[in-house]
Amino acid sequence: MSDHVTDEARVIPLRPTAPESSRTPPAAVAPAGAPRPPVLVPRRGPGAPAPAAKEPLWRDLVGDVLRRERLAQERTLKDVADAARISMPYLSEVERGRKEASSEVLAAAARALGLGLTDLLSLAQGELTRHARAASPRSRTAPARSSAARRDGMCLAA
Repeated sequence: MSDHVTDEARVIPLRPTAPESSRTPPAAVAPAGAPRPPVLVPRRGPGAPAPAAKEPLWRDLVGDVLRRERLAQERTLKDVADAARISMPYLSEVERGRKEASSEVLAAAARALGLGLTDLLSLAQGELTRHARAASPRSRTAPARSSAARRDGMCLAA
């Protein structure tokens, strides 16, 4: 019996892989520190659709509005958090879009900034509409619709 240990690592795939004949043999794998081959990115043809822009999350939009309003009033995070009776770290996470705040927390933060909950949500909805228009290729090429045909709305569900 031999207790010889090799330097080769055993790889256990998590998904089924290609047939054995198409795999790269272990000897062909580049050693550590060797330059990597370039990654080839497929090009889009002239008629191919552009990749879809990622829609912003509601919590990011609301957080952006809260932070913008707080900074416009030249108030500190501590000042607004104390006035809203919520913790400063939590308000910071809400502003950064890391936490999905409840309607009570949003209303308290809005009140601390001199806004109503409706004002806060309307401002966030306006941001969402701007993002949607900027990301929509149809909005750039389509003629402007009359204000009667325009349908900007907001629906909130708990």
